[in-house]
Amino acid sequence: MMNSADPGQGWALLCTAFDAPVPDALRIQQDVLIVVDSRGMIDAVLERGDPRRAALEAAHAAAGTLQRLPEGQYLLPGMVDLHVHAPQWPQSGKALDVPLETWLQEYTFPLEARYGDAGFATLVYDSVVRTLLANGTTTAMYFGTIHAVGNQVLAERCLALGQRALVGKVAMDEPSQCPPYYKDASAAEGIAETARFIDWLRQHPDNAQQRVLPVITPRFIPSCTDELLRGLGDLAGRTGAHVQTHCSESDWAHAHVLERQGRTDAHALHDFGLLTRRTVVAHANFLTADDVALMARTGASVAHCPLSNFYFANSVFPARSGRSQGLGMGLATDISGGYSPSMFDACRHAMTASLALHEGVDPALGASQRGRAGQGVQARIDHVFALWLATAAGGDALDLPIGRIEPGHAMDALAIECQGPDSNVQIWPGADGPAYILQKIIHHATRANVASTWVQGECVHRRLAAGAVTAV
Repeated sequence: MMNSADPGQGWALLCTAFDAPVPDALRIQQDVLIVVDSRGMIDAVLERGDPRRAALEAAHAAAGTLQRLPEGQYLLPGMVDLHVHAPQWPQSGKALDVPLETWLQEYTFPLEARYGDAGFATLVYDSVVRTLLANGTTTAMYFGTIHAVGNQVLAERCLALGQRALVGKVAMDEPSQCPPYYKDASAAEGIAETARFIDWLRQHPDNAQQRVLPVITPRFIPSCTDELLRGLGDLAGRTGAHVQTHCSESDWAHAHVLERQGRTDAHALHDFGLLTRRTVVAHANFLTADDVALMARTGASVAHCPLSNFYFANSVFPARSGRSQGLGMGLATDISGGYSPSMFDACRHAMTASLALHEGVDPALGASQRGRAGQGVQARIDHVFALWLATAAGGDALDLPIGRIEPGHAMDALAIECQGPDSNVQIWPGADGPAYILQKIIHHATRANVASTWVQGECVHRRLAAGAVTAV
C-alpha cells in the first residue's frame, strides 16, 4: 500500500474539490486546503480567506506533509458501489445474451461453486479489488459465496489492499431454487456459518478500525426457506450487522414472492426482521407505494443497478420518485449482471435509464403517452444527482461517514486527471468553468482518469502514467 503522507501524523492537500452532498446541489470548493487528521478523517476544509489557513498550511509545509494536486487534477469523493457480486468477476462481460435462467444455471452457479478453493478465490478477489480501486471505488458492498474460506479470502484482500468494504456470506437453502451442488446444507447451517463469519471478521487482527464489515446476505427470498430468513433476521437483531439482498428485481421474482408469501418482498423482509436501517436491497424496481413507505420508515435503502436492470429486470428503477418519497438509495455496478466495474459508467447508465423512463421509448406511442413526462411526473436525473447517488447517498445508505468532502467524513477520495494524453475529458480554457469541468468528468471519465485513490487518508492506488501528487 502506498502512503501519500503518514496518516499517523496527519497531512494536508491543496486542491479544487467537487462533491454533491445532496441530490441536486453541486458543491465546488476551489483552491482549498483539506486537513486530514491522524485517523484519516477530514478535520477541516479551508478556503483562502479562512484565518486558520495560513498557519496550518505553513505548519504542514514545514513538516513535509503538505501536498498539492497538479494542474488539471480535481478531487472527488470516493465512489461507493452498493452491489457487487465479487465471485462473478471472471464472467463479467459474457453470457449477457442468454436468458436469466441460463445465465444462473449454466454460468453463475457453477462459477460461484468454485470458491471453496482458496487459491482460485485469491486470484479472482485480488483482481476485482484492485480493479475497483483503480476505477475509483473506495467502498464496495460485496456478495461473496456460501464458502467460509472464499469469504475470508475476499475480506482479507480488501484489508490488504486498503479498500473499505462490506462482505457477506451468501445464504441460500431452498432446494427448489438452488442447485444441489451449491447451497447451504440446511437453514441451521446457513445461519451458523453467517454468525461465525460475522465474529471472525469483527475480531480479525488486521481489522481493528472495522474498515471491512460483515453483512448478513440472504441471496433473495426465492432461494431461501422461511426458516433461514427468520433466523437471519434474528441474527441481524442480535448483532446489528448490515443486511443485503435482492428485492422485487424482476416480474418473475416479484410474482414468485407474492405467490409464496402472500405479500411483497419488502413486507416479507420486514416481517422476517431483515429490513433495518442498515439494510440495502438491490434493484427494487417493482416496489409498491406501500413498499416505498415501509422502507422509508425503516431507513432501508435501495442499490440502484441501472445496467443490469436493462439486461435482466426489463425495467427502470424510478430513482427521483423514490427520493421524493424519502426512500434511501445509492448506486451500483452489479457485477456481473452489469458488465462494467466503473461507477462513472454507472452514473452514465443511471442518467440514460432515467431518460428512458421520463420520455419513454416506444415510437408507436404518442409523446404524451410514451413516458412519465406525459403523466406530469419528473423522472429524469442529471450528472449532479448521479454523483450524489454514487457517493454521498451510498455513504448514507451504509450509515458511514463517507461520500462527502467535508469535516467529520473519512478522507475517501480520488484525484481525477483531465490533462493526460489518454483522457477523454478535454477542458477548454475560457469555455469550461468548474461546473462544466465536473459535468465533463461525470460524462467522460474512465479508469485512465483516476490518478490517485485514497481510503481513510491512505493512498491505496496511484496511476503511474498520471501526474504525481506533489509535495510542497
